Amino acid sequence: MADQQHSYKLIYFNSRGRAEHIRYIFAFAGIDYVDERVPKERWPELKKCMPYGMLPVLEIDGKAIAQSNAVARYLARQHGLAGLDEWESMQCDVLVDTLGDLKQGISQYRHEEDPFKKEEKKAKLWKETIPFYLNKFEQNVAENGGYSVGTTTTWTDFLFAVALENFEQIFGSAALENYPALRGLKQRVHEIPAIAEWLGKRPQTEF
Repeated sequence: MADQQHSYKLIYFNSRGRAEHIRYIFAFAGIDYVDERVPKERWPELKKCMPYGMLPVLEIDGKAIAQSNAVARYLARQHGLAGLDEWESMQCDVLVDTLGDLKQGISQYRHEEDPFKKEEKKAKLWKETIPFYLNKFEQNVAENGGYSVGTTTTWTDFLFAVALENFEQIFGSAALENYPALRGLKQRVHEIPAIAEWLGKRPQTEF
């Protein structure tokens, strides 16, 4: 599955964040790439050279491409990770965008500086937002026998595995207790030999 027709450089900070699912795709497909991790102090200078002043960016043969999910979707299509047909491909997009909505809510809570508002946001997340989304995702994965879409591994599985790992880090290891199918999906992805190999050698970062 190795793709050596192109040269790839993935530019991001030294964290998993919004680039990790792309690294999973590279690992899974056996693609060589440069994993460039930008130190925070270099970012203000580098920011001016990025297409939209944000990271991650993937350079394909020297051409800079922005937007992590556009990059992931492109690579997924090239390497059989975008579903078996257009319908499954659309379902991948629906889940990725919906997961994005949930992640945005969690991100707002994490970056809230006012302690009172932070507690309010956490309470709402715990009681309403997180159960609403996770119950739907749980049902979906259970119905698909452990896959987020269809019956094959897709890039959406990788995005979920990364998000669920972060979720456990933010809210504690018991946070997925009520979601066995989601926990199973994360475990299945992390046991794919190429992904397991990546997990064993990637830099250890908080997020």
